[in-house]
Amino acid sequence: MLGVDLMIAGRNLARHTRRNLFLGGALAAVTALLVLLGALTAGMESAMMQSATTLMTGHVNVGGFFKITSGSAAPLVSQYPRVLEAVRAKVPELDYATVRGRGWAKAVSEHVSMDLVLAGVDVAHEPTFRKVLHVVDGDLEALAQPGTVLLFEGQAERLKVKVNDVLTLSAPTARGVNNTADVRVAAIARNVGLLSAFSAFIQADTLRELYGLSPATTGAIHLYLRDPRDAARVAARLRTALAEAGYRVMEPEAQPYWMKLMQTVPSEDWTGQKLDVTTADDEMGQFKQFILALRVVTGLLVVILMVVVVIGILNTLAIAIRERTREIGALRAIGMQRRKVLWLFVLETALLGLLGTAAGVAVALAVAGAVNAAGIALPEAVQVFLAQERLRFLLDPGAIAADALVLAAIAVAASVFPARRAARLKPVTAMHHVG
Repeated sequence: MLGVDLMIAGRNLARHTRRNLFLGGALAAVTALLVLLGALTAGMESAMMQSATTLMTGHVNVGGFFKITSGSAAPLVSQYPRVLEAVRAKVPELDYATVRGRGWAKAVSEHVSMDLVLAGVDVAHEPTFRKVLHVVDGDLEALAQPGTVLLFEGQAERLKVKVNDVLTLSAPTARGVNNTADVRVAAIARNVGLLSAFSAFIQADTLRELYGLSPATTGAIHLYLRDPRDAARVAARLRTALAEAGYRVMEPEAQPYWMKLMQTVPSEDWTGQKLDVTTADDEMGQFKQFILALRVVTGLLVVILMVVVVIGILNTLAIAIRERTREIGALRAIGMQRRKVLWLFVLETALLGLLGTAAGVAVALAVAGAVNAAGIALPEAVQVFLAQERLRFLLDPGAIAADALVLAAIAVAASVFPARRAARLKPVTAMHHVG
């Protein structure tokens, strides 16, 4: 019986080609736009997370601040091997951990200078570097040698340096003394979005020498979990465990460490070492705001599009009912029940909704695939906003299917009211209707 109804609904759609093409095209356009907006947001978030968890944060971070006097602070973790041992014992979800130095310096070349946020790394213990950082010149392995630094393309261009050129780094130590160090550019990597505009990697011991630190001191321990969704729970557990082990632990605060270093910590009245356990979301607060703002804008646009679709469906079906009034009367006169008339109109809209959304998904997939394949480079100002160097859509089959089903369901729901009006027409009145 359903097969017969589908055949009737299909024939009715085919009889009114122009009207149905207009409505189906509108559904396809809205679906394509919705899918592309969702894929763009997902691509931005993926690029941001990929950049951040490579350059500045783990899923969970055990960082800290050391204060020689109550009014000064440095982003340091002293005796970090003991801290790392305690952390490993309390985090069975751990995939791997890396140790990162934290610092800031002015980089001076023969031509210009610029400020850099430095991350001291040991490349032998950075398993994701080769997956994320694409070296365009030089050798990543050379970063294991003392006195070396890795820059990104934009930084190298601004400083007007190439591989094997020498930079002078100038940085203030925790005791308020400026130190300098000459470093060789070991490698230049492709830009990875906003964060690569100001972050650079330096060999870990070289960073310690620049700041006059002991080998047992670092900036933070980055923890990478098998499931990043466990980050908040692991962080809460670590705060309790480290406090019970005798460490002074800061209260959780959803701010990146550099904001605490500049605003919060120097104003607090304490000295010595305090540990700060954060998550990737804490360290990326401002970038998350970009994503939230984009989602809000996307949501408003989607609501507007939905309203337009609903109005279009109501108007189109109202016209269809007027045009088919005599047909409806004939169907009712030969015994078709009101419920059956209602069902046929809703079924027609459901078929049109499925075909329209399917066409929209196909268009969106084609556009996204073409854009991703083309690798369209973004202007620098746009890179800062989108957190990626090239325009990229991240297609999630589950999200795409959900978008299409929601739009089809809205189309069906919008058809119920005019379909009920059609079903309530009296057969005699309908058959004498003059179109």
